[in-house]
Amino acid sequence: MAELLAFDDVTAGHGGTTVLHGLNFALDEGQSLAVLGRNGAGKTTLIETMMGHTRVTQGAIRWRGEDIVRWPAYRRVHAGLGWVPQEREVFPSLTVEENLTVVARCGPWNLQRVYRFFPALHERRRNHGNQLSGGEQQMLAIGRALMTNPELLLLDEPMEGLAPTLVETLAASVRQLCEQEGLASIVVEQHPVLALAMTHRVIVLDRGKVVHAGSSAALAADAESRERMLGVSGLVSPLLVP
Repeated sequence: MAELLAFDDVTAGHGGTTVLHGLNFALDEGQSLAVLGRNGAGKTTLIETMMGHTRVTQGAIRWRGEDIVRWPAYRRVHAGLGWVPQEREVFPSLTVEENLTVVARCGPWNLQRVYRFFPALHERRRNHGNQLSGGEQQMLAIGRALMTNPELLLLDEPMEGLAPTLVETLAASVRQLCEQEGLASIVVEQHPVLALAMTHRVIVLDRGKVVHAGSSAALAADAESRERMLGVSGLVSPLLVP
C-alpha cells in the first residue's frame, strides 16, 4: 500500500508552549492507527497538528508525499482529512439532516449511505442537534465527517461519556469503516484495550514523544507493557481479531 500520511521529525505546540517533540510515524492507505498515552501526553495536540490548528516549529507533515505544514485547515479537509473532534461540535440549531448536508462533498459517502450506516440518524433526521443523546451526537459527528468523503478519519476520544453497549456498537462501526470500506483512521482513545481492538497499528506518546510503535494486536496481548507505559492492563476486547 502507498503511504498516506507521515510525520517527519515534527515539533509543535500552542503559542510559545511546545507539546510534541520530534515525532516520526507513518500511515498507509487503508490502515488504522491507535494513539495512546497518559493524560497530557500530547494525543489531542497531535490530531490538532494534523488539522493545522497548532504552531509547527520543526519538521514536515507529508500527505501523499507533499508537505502540508503551511496548508490551512480547509485545504486539508479538501485533500481528504476528516476530523471528529472530542467535543463533537454538532450544530445544535440544525436538524440531523442539515448537519450532514451542510458539509457534503462529492464522493461515495452521501446522505443515503450515512443513513444506512447509522440507521438511528435516519430515524432522528428531523430532530435538531441539541435534541440528540450523547451517542446519537457522536454518530452524527462521525456521519458528518464521512459526508466530506475523507481518505483519513481522525477520531479524538470518540467513546468518551458513552454507555458501554453504545461503545461496543460504535467501536465495531469504526472498525468496519477500515476493514470493509478501506478508510484509513487514526483513533485517540483513553481506553487502550478498546483502541487496540479497533486498529492495526499503535503508537504510544509520553511527554510529546513516541515511546512505542508496533502492531495493535501485539500490544493488546502484552499486559505488562501496557501497564508500564499506560498504567492500564485489563482484558483484551472481544472486538480484537487474533
